[in-house]
Amino acid sequence: KIVVSVAAFAEVQAMAPVLRTVFLAAAAISTWVLPAAAWSSSGQGKEEALQNPIRKVVTMLQAMQKKITEEGAKEKALYEKFMCYCQTNGGKLRESVAAAQGKVPALGASIKAATEEQVQLEAELKTHQADRSAAKAAVAESTALRKKEAAAFQAEKEASTADIKTVDAAVAAISRGMAGGFLQTYAAQVLRKIASNQDMVDGDRQTLMAFLSGTQGSDYAPRSDEIVGILQAMGDTMKKNLADATAEENEAIANYEALKTAKEKEVLALNKAIEAKMTRKGNLAVSIVHMKNDLTDTEEALLEDQKFLADLEAGCGSKTQEWEARSQMRSEELVAIADTIRLLSEDESLDLFKKTLQSPSFVQIRGASKKQALSLIRASREAWPHGSIDLDFIALALQGKKISMDKVLKMIDEMVATLEQEQKDDDAKKEYCERQLDTSDDSKKELEGKIERLETAISAAEEGIAKLKDEVAVLQKGIVALDKSVAEATSQRKAEHEEFSESVAANSAAMDLLHLAINRLNQFYNPKLAKPVSKPAETETLAQMTFHVGHHEAPPPPPETFDAYVKSESNSGVIALLKRLVSELEKDNTIAETEEEGAQKEYEGMMKDSADKRATDVKSIGQKTSAKAAIESELQANKESKASSTKELSATLEYIASLHSECDWLMKYHSVREEARAGEVDSLKKAKAILSGADFSLVQRHKAGALRR
Repeated sequence: KIVVSVAAFAEVQAMAPVLRTVFLAAAAISTWVLPAAAWSSSGQGKEEALQNPIRKVVTMLQAMQKKITEEGAKEKALYEKFMCYCQTNGGKLRESVAAAQGKVPALGASIKAATEEQVQLEAELKTHQADRSAAKAAVAESTALRKKEAAAFQAEKEASTADIKTVDAAVAAISRGMAGGFLQTYAAQVLRKIASNQDMVDGDRQTLMAFLSGTQGSDYAPRSDEIVGILQAMGDTMKKNLADATAEENEAIANYEALKTAKEKEVLALNKAIEAKMTRKGNLAVSIVHMKNDLTDTEEALLEDQKFLADLEAGCGSKTQEWEARSQMRSEELVAIADTIRLLSEDESLDLFKKTLQSPSFVQIRGASKKQALSLIRASREAWPHGSIDLDFIALALQGKKISMDKVLKMIDEMVATLEQEQKDDDAKKEYCERQLDTSDDSKKELEGKIERLETAISAAEEGIAKLKDEVAVLQKGIVALDKSVAEATSQRKAEHEEFSESVAANSAAMDLLHLAINRLNQFYNPKLAKPVSKPAETETLAQMTFHVGHHEAPPPPPETFDAYVKSESNSGVIALLKRLVSELEKDNTIAETEEEGAQKEYEGMMKDSADKRATDVKSIGQKTSAKAAIESELQANKESKASSTKELSATLEYIASLHSECDWLMKYHSVREEARAGEVDSLKKAKAILSGADFSLVQRHKAGALRR
């Protein structure tokens, strides 16, 4: 609308000289002809007109003065409207330029800060990921080392416990005086090995080794207390060492558990930090894209506003100068007309003109030629339904007696020139109207097509945004469900592993018990298949029996009781059944271990697949969020473009309507007006020819049925 208003104002300004000429000519003719017609109705008026012709000039000047004043008022209204437009839109443009100039550096700084933060986040993410990998590696390494240390401790504990039991058994046997029987047992051999490897005083070791080797001679009783003391000291040392080792093991377990807990907490914290910073990084990427687009749009708008503001200021400044020049010129013209009217209207001037302008000024011509020319003028005048002031004026001049014929011929020439100029103006106006209507119609069609395309793009963008929102929501729900499934799977895997460990431990304990049972049966039924075990009670009893045999007389023969004992023949079936149970337990353990290994591998594969899927979904969410932001930006641009195009289409339709209101009448009656004007020109030219001396025996009278503007 603003562009149309400026163009309309410029068009009015460009047409001002033409309108000025037309209005002044009409005013001149009306102020000249009407008084003459009034005066010609009475003899007194006619005589007064002949005696005071200067009054016609004064009337014409007064009409000119009035017309110029009215034109000035109209032009002032147009100028004030234009300057109001300049001030209003100039102020808005300056505010827009100032806001954009402040926004551009702020956006640049924000983009720079966001980019730097993005780089920092990437570095922090790499550090967090490296720390997480290091923490997991430390846990794995600590777990492997802990298993190795636990196995070593268990072996050491079992060996130390067995050695302590052996030493305690030896102390008990020697204390009860059964040293001889003890020295013949397997425990004595074990004790020799213990003594040879034990950290003790060399003298005590030699004494103990001599005792265990049976080289102490017959002097045993006095040395038994010494041997018992050495063995007790050695047992205490071994128990203390075992207690220290157990304390160290417990401390190592506590340290391992603390390290594992700390590392797991560290990994959990790092996972949360990585997830939060990845989310922040994605949001920053979207924000940077939005800010860059905003910066580009702001810079483009700033350049356009600055250019339009410069053009507006230049146009407003030049229009002010032009208005001042026109006002000055109009003032000078009005002063000149006023001075002339005052000069001509003074009593002395009127008396002087009465004396000097009394002689006849018309050259007498032949009556026939004058009547013939007057007949052509009247015939042309009758062709206009509402008459023609110009033709009336010429007819009145021809009827007069004291008007110069040269002036009449000049009036006819001017009338012909005016009619020809009016026809040229109509032709130009018709061409302008046709061209503007075609251009405006093309612009309207183009804008309608553009709006339709924008509406299609807006609909597609809104559908795309809704689809992306749904997809992002589905992915987010999938991530939540995946995390829940991973947690449930982890809990289930932990429970299964604990169940497996308990089952294997129980089976192992059962197998150990069954092996003991089998070995115990073999000791009785199949001694060759039995494995040696230490039995302190039986050894002591045997040693005691041997000792008593060596120191007491033989008892009398026992009484008869029953025959030799026969071992049960069912032992083989029982032993076989026990072995089958052991085999089944071993098979159960093997199956459980295979299933545990498969379940662990399946769990690890599931965790890896879940992590990969989660990372893919998070990446997909970031991509879809970025795509959604881009579509939203495009949607906003399309909506703004549609609003602008709609306003422009509305302005174009208003302009087309104004063209129709301005041009429809002219285009409808152009040919009629052209034909009527051509007949009038032809009549005027023939009248001039007759007055100039030409002889027309047949005068063609053209009739026109059009209305003159």
